[in-house]
Formats: sequence, structure tokens, C-alpha cells
Amino acid sequence: MTRMLLWIAFGLAIQAAPGGAFAQETDVQIDEGNRLAAILRAGRTVVSSNQDLINDPGIGDKGLSGDAFLEQVTAAYVAANGVEPLGPDLTAEERQLTQAQLDAMAEIVDENQQLINTPDLGFKGFIPAVFARLVNERFGEKVGDIARVKVTAPPDLVRNRKARPDPWEASVISEKFLSPEWTGGQAWSEQVTQDGRAVFRMLIPEYYSASCLTCHGEPKGEVDVTGFPKEGGHEGDLGGAISITLYE
Repeated sequence: MTRMLLWIAFGLAIQAAPGGAFAQETDVQIDEGNRLAAILRAGRTVVSSNQDLINDPGIGDKGLSGDAFLEQVTAAYVAANGVEPLGPDLTAEERQLTQAQLDAMAEIVDENQQLINTPDLGFKGFIPAVFARLVNERFGEKVGDIARVKVTAPPDLVRNRKARPDPWEASVISEKFLSPEWTGGQAWSEQVTQDGRAVFRMLIPEYYSASCLTCHGEPKGEVDVTGFPKEGGHEGDLGGAISITLYE
């Protein structure tokens, strides 16, 4: 089974732009995009699964160092994808990007130890969305103009201005992901020209799970624990998208 087919088996089916653009994309680029998205998802899963611990006001040191966090990320990634994030079959660029993303996660967790371990404080605000934004920013600092990872959403669901979709992302969301004919879970990828450079772009839709509705569900307008009004979403609704950019 090729790596592209392996990712499709994991539920990340890809639809490419018509007119032969898909033929220009390589299996390696698709693999890189899916891997970066899957690692980010694993990291958010670990942050989510540790929310009770992080927000426990009765515990000081949570034992959630960067190294401990990465052990959980690796376990979550293997559980979801069946392989290790730093497997032996990676290309040099895949290994570089994967290592940079993992390093970014460990650094962000280590740098937030004082917050995570603050005693007598309940909700810390160290939630999956904040973690993902910080990790993506640190990842960008590490890899420069090689790649970019961003979490965005339909404009009416964006809570942080930094997450607003750019024109390409907004077009894919509105014309494809929100179309009644779109197959749920299917990603979109294509080669485009951006700032005079050829780039590979990929957008992977994400949908509200039951746990998301604590902050994004009903009643619409009610202020959630983070201080934002709830969107009134339902399980299975499009809640966002992971945007991957790989520069030539």
C-alpha cells in the first residue's frame, strides 16, 4: 500500500483540483501535509484529555513536562494512525518538518509550566485551540519558508483574528466544504502560485465532536468558559480546517 493510500485508509481522502493539477502533486507532498495535520491533531488530543488535570486547583506540579507530553502525543498518534510519527520511511524533509513540529510542542508545554502548575487556580486557558496556535507559530519560526501550518475556520466561527481564512482558504471552505455535495472528511489540495512562488496547498476539514460543544454548542450566544459566546454548533458540523502550505 502506498503512503498516499495509507493516509486515505486513515480517513483523510484527498480531492485535487481538476484539470490535471493532481498529477503535479506528489505522494510525498500529500504525505507531508497529512502527517503535519495528524501530529497537530494528536497534540490537541493530549491537551484535551489532560484538561481536568491541568485545571485541577488542588494539584501543583502536574507532571506534564514537554518530554512527558511528547510520550502521550506519540501514543495518540500511533493509536490514530498505526505508525510512529518519526518512522524509518520518512524523506529528509518529512523528518525535518516532523521533528520541528514535535520540538515546537515540547517547547510550548515547557514554557507554560508555570501556568499549568499554578496552584489554587482552576481554568488555566491552556486549551487545544490556544496550544495549536502557539505550536503553529513556533513551528513556523523553526522551518522558515519551507512550510506553514494554520488552523482556520469559516469566517463566522473565527474567534482569533490570526485564524481568519485567507482568500484561498475562504474559497475552499465556502465553495467545497460547505457545499451539500461535498463528501464529509474529504480534504482539498492543489498547486497554486503565491507571491510569485509555486506552492502546494492543502485544506483538511474538521468537524465538531461532542467534546467541542462545551464551548461551541448550544445555547447560541451563551458565554463559555473561555469568555466567548457559543456558536450554537451541533456534532458533525464543520467547525474548522487545518491548512497546510508547502513551498517549492
